Amino acid sequence: MSAGQVLGANIRAFREQRGLSLSELARRSSIAKGTLSQLESGAGNPTIETVFSLSNALDVPVSELVTERQPPEVVLVRARDVEVLSSNAVDLRLMRRMDIADTVIEIYDQRVRPGAVQTSEGHPGKEHVLVVSGHLKVGPTDNPFELGPGDYVCFPGSAPHSYETVEGEVSSVLVLEYPKH
Repeated sequence: MSAGQVLGANIRAFREQRGLSLSELARRSSIAKGTLSQLESGAGNPTIETVFSLSNALDVPVSELVTERQPPEVVLVRARDVEVLSSNAVDLRLMRRMDIADTVIEIYDQRVRPGAVQTSEGHPGKEHVLVVSGHLKVGPTDNPFELGPGDYVCFPGSAPHSYETVEGEVSSVLVLEYPKH
């Protein structure tokens, strides 16, 4: 199943599970009904903002929307096989999702491009960021941290926050930690 088909099937399943019409999900997510219909059919190329908006509207972690559920004993993920979710400043690839007790952990390969700022109004859980290369300004919008290679920060995802390069491209690992619903 392609990444678009997985996303579409998961959106439809969660929407129906919650008894939501396409119109109601469109209202809650601020995404056009036609766009949602297209996504549910497996078509379209959603942005990071679209996927996170759907995650918030459906009250599920992003990984619930973009992964097919299979509990293998050994997991090998090739970067070339993972679809990239892009925004104006960030490219994300979901490398792994883990359900541990009452917590969901999502591990992303994250690239932040210079010249733009990625903002989030907030979502459940915590964000953990480990910079691999480059210099990143990240964290709560009113008090961001500047990180260099090897630096790590954890902050609540519920408050507005942003990602911005200090100079050049940044390669980092983003770990999202959510309470399991």
